[in-house]
This record gives sequence, structure tokens and C-alpha cells, in this order.
Amino acid sequence: MYKRVLLKLSGEALSKGGNNFDPEVLKNLAEEIKLAQSQGTQIAVVVGGGNFIRGKTVADLGMDRVQGDYMGMLATIINALAIQSSLDSIGVDTRVQTSIDMPKVAEPFIQRRAVRHLEKGRVVIFGGGTGSPYFSTDTTAALRASEIKADIILMAKNGVDGVYSADPKKDPNAVRYDRLTYMDLLNKGLAVMDSTATSMCMDNKMKLMVFNMNEPGNILKAVNGECIGTVIE
Repeated sequence: MYKRVLLKLSGEALSKGGNNFDPEVLKNLAEEIKLAQSQGTQIAVVVGGGNFIRGKTVADLGMDRVQGDYMGMLATIINALAIQSSLDSIGVDTRVQTSIDMPKVAEPFIQRRAVRHLEKGRVVIFGGGTGSPYFSTDTTAALRASEIKADIILMAKNGVDGVYSADPKKDPNAVRYDRLTYMDLLNKGLAVMDSTATSMCMDNKMKLMVFNMNEPGNILKAVNGECIGTVIE
């Protein structure tokens, strides 16, 4: 069992194939996190905002990329508050910390405070990305995991049970990898996370597991160290 993990969620994972977020999905996610935390593991969460907006999408529409990225950061905070509300409703003590100061909404990100919350048994949800444009929430996950000294990043995918040599939905010959190195990701061009996040994980010797979050009980299995997807280190 891992002592401290960082769970990386995409914004799309909170919805059912559309925009916004789905209350049933949030409820199921909260129950999974509660079950995993009840085993004694400290859990932090980084969530994306793609179910609302992406900075790159805004740029593709001809708008300013920097403004678009800030819109995306605000979307991640909306998702962080939604996850917090779902966890609170089932009795899980939580804190949301954001990289953009908004004291009426959440705490500012302070590394020592985040670690203290985890030590007290609270789930800490990081919103707002890194607080700077041009960085993805994958990079945020790599950064926050390193800052809180997590044992592993659990990258929960929506319906994908690991890293494949090609898109398994398009290529029937695609092979799933059980274990990879970060150099494998870079050399093979495997789109698990962006190159900045990959390099940061590699530099900080951060372990990562890619797994399917839609399978009930998988978060608990991942926290317990079961290899239910692809492990990268």
C-alpha cells in the first residue's frame, strides 16, 4: 500500500461524454476515494478542466492563448469545488487549494499546509493548474506530486486501462504495456502526458500508474499497489 498518492483526473472524467459534470459520476468517484482513504492512504487530487474549456481550444478559435489558459485554470477550480462538495456530502474532510488566490473560495496553495492537511487525514484537491499559462494539468500533477513527496501519481483514465503501442480503438494489433520508463515515452512518442510533465517526473524519479477509473474498485486497487494498468518509472 502506498502511504501518499496523487490522483490525477481529467475534467472529462467527471462527465458522461459531454460538458459540465455529472452528479452520479461525482458521487461514485467520491465513494471510491473514501474507500481508498479508509485504508490509511493520504490522497491528494489534481483535476483538469477540459469538460468546460481548454486554453488551446480557445487559441484555435483565434482568441489569446494566455487568456484561454486562465479560463481553463478557472474551470479546474470549478471541478475541484464539485469534487469537494461530493466528498463533503459523504463525510470526507477536504481542502481545496488553488494556485490563483481567491480566499473566499479556497485556500492558496502552500506546500507545508497541504502536507499538514494530508497528515491530518484530509483529502487535498489542487485547482488552478500551476497558476501560469502554457502548462497543462499533467505538469501540475507532476509538480504537486513532487512538492508533497507523493509515492506515486495515479493517472485515472476514462475507459482506458493502460498505455498502448497505438490507439486500441483504431488498431486491433495494439499492444498494452505493463511497464515503461519515461525515456520510453519520449522515444516512442507515447501520448501519456506532455513532454514537460514527462521530464519533470523523470527528473524527480516520480513513479506513475495509468489505469482505468471506470472499473469499480480500481482506485483502491491502485492505492494498494496492484498493477492494474501501466507502471512508468
